[in-house]
Amino acid sequence: MATYDPTNIFAKILAGEMPSHAILETDETLAIMDVMPQADGHALILPRAPSRNLLDADPAVFAPLMRDAQKVARAAMQAFGADGVVIQQFNEAPAGQTVFHLHVHVIPRIEGVGLRAHGGSMADPDVLAKHAQLYREALAAMG
Repeated sequence: MATYDPTNIFAKILAGEMPSHAILETDETLAIMDVMPQADGHALILPRAPSRNLLDADPAVFAPLMRDAQKVARAAMQAFGADGVVIQQFNEAPAGQTVFHLHVHVIPRIEGVGLRAHGGSMADPDVLAKHAQLYREALAAMG
């Protein structure tokens, strides 16, 4: 299995070397907006601990990662008026992983609205900032 590359984009975001639109920050995780969203509100939850993916992660990473994915998913339902939410996680390139730092996708879904292609073009930063604010407001309202 390949090793963890500490220069990946998510490691740089976690180190504060690259900008992101933060939603939720804890000692164990960082939730941010996906810059190439498949739907409005597409978010990513990253563990702060370095791991390439689920296959090499310390099992202790999973509890806070999924706890915060659940928080973000609940906030997505409220903030984006979603009818449902998709939770995705990919491991290695053949399975669809494109950034090799463990992360979970949270994608709000609206009945009858299709998903956009992932990895196409980058979203407008102002829209991402607005969506991150909607998440933060929903999270604050949830307590």
